[in-house]
Amino acid sequence: MSPDHDELRRLLGGYLLGGLDDADTDRLDAHLLHCDGCRAELELLGPVPELLRSLTNTPPPVVAPGTRPSPARIEGLLSRMRAERARERRRAGMRWLAAAAVLLIAAISVGLVLTRDREAPAPPQAVPSRPPLVTAEFEPADGSGLAGQAVLTGKTWGVSVDLTVSRLNGRGPFICQVRRADGMTEQAAIWGPTPSGNARVTGASSIQLPSVSAVAVADQEGHVLGTARVR
Repeated sequence: MSPDHDELRRLLGGYLLGGLDDADTDRLDAHLLHCDGCRAELELLGPVPELLRSLTNTPPPVVAPGTRPSPARIEGLLSRMRAERARERRRAGMRWLAAAAVLLIAAISVGLVLTRDREAPAPPQAVPSRPPLVTAEFEPADGSGLAGQAVLTGKTWGVSVDLTVSRLNGRGPFICQVRRADGMTEQAAIWGPTPSGNARVTGASSIQLPSVSAVAVADQEGHVLGTARVR
């Protein structure tokens, strides 16, 4: 909106009655080409001069000669305004149709995607990988009757050791050891007296499964009773 909009709007009445000079008439003509509000108000005021002429007791307005817009000029201006509004309505209608078409295409596209999603077979579910397992049989040391096996399960933090042994000699406690090839040894479990000579024990070590060379069972004095070698 131009800064002098309010001033030009107040000139509409004089414009219709021919009470403006040439400069103000030209200013208002230029303003009306771009101001929808003033064009609409001018169209509403259009019948006023004719109504004033129909009132016989009303003296004719005093105007400067040659400055009043002719009826043909007013009608031409109003016709241009009507045509401009019609074009605006058509453009607005086309914009609305275009927007509706875009929404319709988007809805169809989403529907197709959802349909394809429903029709497409579900992707095969990945079978979770099982942790690696190694089973090693115990070989008894000289003078020991130890028998059984060690089941080693690889973990991210090392290895879990499940022992199933029999014919344990001695009162205990007994110790499960996990060894590496370089000779490093970690204690994986310890358990107390086993009167029956049979035991099922679970232990753990930070040594990674690929590095384990053997699992041993020893008595409280450190004597190895049996060794399960990992090949």
